[in-house]
Amino acid sequence: MENKIRERRRELGISQEELARRCGVSRQTVNAIENNKYDPTLSLAFRLARELEITVDTLFVHP
Repeated sequence: MENKIRERRRELGISQEELARRCGVSRQTVNAIENNKYDPTLSLAFRLARELEITVDTLFVHP
């Protein structure tokens, strides 16, 4: 599953560290998700979408 986390995070000027803090995970987790090496849980996907002010459907796309 591909995602637009890095793109959206940069549009909002949020660092990986800040996004991780807001979502209650490590920066390494955010990095792994951005690089498609880890699929987030459903609850984390919703937290990421909320913090990035975007819908889950828009944030995560199937290739």
